[in-house]
Amino acid sequence: MSDAEHAAVPTVAPRKPAATIYDIAQLAGVNASTVSRALSTPGRISAKTEQKIHAAAKELNYRVNPAARALLTGRTRTIGLIVADITNPVFFDIVRGAEREAAEQDYTLVLAEFRESAEMEMLTARRLMPSVDGLILATSRLQPDEIRELAEEKPVVVINREVDHITAIVADVDSGVDEAVAHLASLGHTRIAYVAGPRRSWASHKRWSSIQQFAGAAGIETVEMSSDQPSMEAGRAIADEVLASGATAVMAYNDLIAIGLMQTLIARGVRVPDDISIIGFDNIFGADWTTPGLTSVGAPHSEAGKYAARGVLSLLAGTESDDRPYLRTSLVIRGSTAQARPA
Repeated sequence: MSDAEHAAVPTVAPRKPAATIYDIAQLAGVNASTVSRALSTPGRISAKTEQKIHAAAKELNYRVNPAARALLTGRTRTIGLIVADITNPVFFDIVRGAEREAAEQDYTLVLAEFRESAEMEMLTARRLMPSVDGLILATSRLQPDEIRELAEEKPVVVINREVDHITAIVADVDSGVDEAVAHLASLGHTRIAYVAGPRRSWASHKRWSSIQQFAGAAGIETVEMSSDQPSMEAGRAIADEVLASGATAVMAYNDLIAIGLMQTLIARGVRVPDDISIIGFDNIFGADWTTPGLTSVGAPHSEAGKYAARGVLSLLAGTESDDRPYLRTSLVIRGSTAQARPA
C-alpha cells in the first residue's frame, strides 16, 4: 500500500467508556448503593448528598441505562403506542399529543403499527409488552377479550374504541355528525350514502349508527356501503357503487376514503360538489389541499393522544379516575359540499 493510500485511511478515535454509578460514587465519595437510591427514587437520602451525587453525574455526563433501571425499579419508563397505519395522517396528532405528555413525565414513547391486521396487532403488542410499562392502542382491531387479556399484564388505554373495564379515550361522534347531517339537510339532500371503514372498526359502526339516527330525524334516507381498507384506494374502488346508489351526498368513514372517491369521480367527469357532495371524517392534515377542499368532521386528535398517555401513567401510579375528557367533534365546511342537484 502506498503512502498516499495509508494517509487516506481515517483514524477512528477510541470511544470513552460510559460513566457508571461506581464512577459517580467515587467522585461524590459515597457508596454505589447510595447513588442508586438517589437516581432511582429521589428523596430517600439527604438533600445535600443527593445534590452532590447529581453534580457528580452531570460532571461525568452520566446517562441512565434503561435496562439497568428496569432491573432496579421494574419500570422502563416507556409507553408503547400501536396504530393501524403509520402513513395515515390521522395518527400524526395522536402521536404528537401522546409523546408530549409522556415526555413531560420523563417517559419515552415507542411507536409501532399493525397495518390493519388484528393478528399483527396482537403480535406487535406481545413483542412490546416486555419492554414497555403500558400500551396505547389507537383504533384497535382486536376483540374485547383480547384487549382485556393484554390489560391483565400491563396498563392499557384504547383510543376511538370502547371496551368494558378498559380506559378509553373516545371523541363525541354525535356532535359532529349532527352538524354534518344538518348541513346536508339545509342544502336539500335527501339521500346520503355512508362508505364504512374496516369491519372490525368500532368507530365505523359508531359513525354509521349516529348518521342513521340524525338522518332519520331529518327525514333523510341512508344507505351503507362497505370498503376493504380505510384508504384512498378503497375510495377509488367504491366510486361505481356510490354513483349507482342515487345518493346526492356521501359521508365516508375517513378523509382518505373521501379523497380517493372525490378524485376518481372528478376524473370521470362528475362534478364535486355540484353533482354530489362529499364529507369525510378526521379533518386530517392536507384535507384542505384537495380541489375542492374537503368538508370533514374533525376531532381533537392531539388531545386524545395526550389523555391516552396520561391514562396509562395514571394506571401505573394507581390513581385512575372515573373522569373522562369530553372531546367534541365538529364539522369543518369546505368546498366539497353544496346545494343538492335537482331530482
